[in-house]
Amino acid sequence: MIQKRLIGVVTVRDGWAVQSFGYGRYLPLGRPEILVENLDRWGADEILLQVIDATRQGRGPDMALLEQIGKRGLSTPLIYAGGVRSAADAVAIVAAAADRVVVDALIRDNASEVIKAGEQLGNQAMIGSLPLSIEHGAVRWFDYRTRTSEPMSEELLELLEAGVLSEALVIDWKHEGQPGGFDHALLDALPKGVPVIAFGGLSSAPQLVQALKMPHVVAVAVGNFLSYREHAIQAFKAELLGVPLRPAAYQQTLHA
Repeated sequence: MIQKRLIGVVTVRDGWAVQSFGYGRYLPLGRPEILVENLDRWGADEILLQVIDATRQGRGPDMALLEQIGKRGLSTPLIYAGGVRSAADAVAIVAAAADRVVVDALIRDNASEVIKAGEQLGNQAMIGSLPLSIEHGAVRWFDYRTRTSEPMSEELLELLEAGVLSEALVIDWKHEGQPGGFDHALLDALPKGVPVIAFGGLSSAPQLVQALKMPHVVAVAVGNFLSYREHAIQAFKAELLGVPLRPAAYQQTLHA
């Protein structure tokens, strides 16, 4: 049986880790590398480091932050998102510290660079970020730069169906940061067979179970709600009974 994943998310803005609410209101948490280390210790299956202001400010990936994290010897796979402008950026991110790369604006701006990055890194390293909402019964794809939404493009759907993007990070951006806010209807928005990571407003074990029991959902990602209590990932995993979830690293050690 395929084991699914619980991903811890660290959101970075102006160089600091923050709690994000709908990507419009923020509360500071501290140094992002410390939060990444905590998630590594607590048993996350993967860690998503998302720098949410890089693209909007015209900056590239935060290589200095990646290099700091790379020196800390994490045992947990790292996913990086933010400021990816080209295949060369994606390659540099993986060379610095990350195992996988999330692309968002690059899908809209230059899909050929997404394909090129997949050819150089392997498609398994490429994840597409899809901030979605349902408006008047239709699925809309949100652009953070213009703060506007539009239908998903044919280019995006082709990248997903061809496997150039190995997984889709489906973000309920309107309810991000809101307890119990995730709209599970978004998980049926993509073509059949596309592996999905659910993110945005997932705050309780029953929500996570509902998402993880969907066959095409391969992972759930949790951000703010891992900051409210120590060892929250371990607590979530203990509550996710009946779900084929990877055991936490500390459990693997105990049974070795």
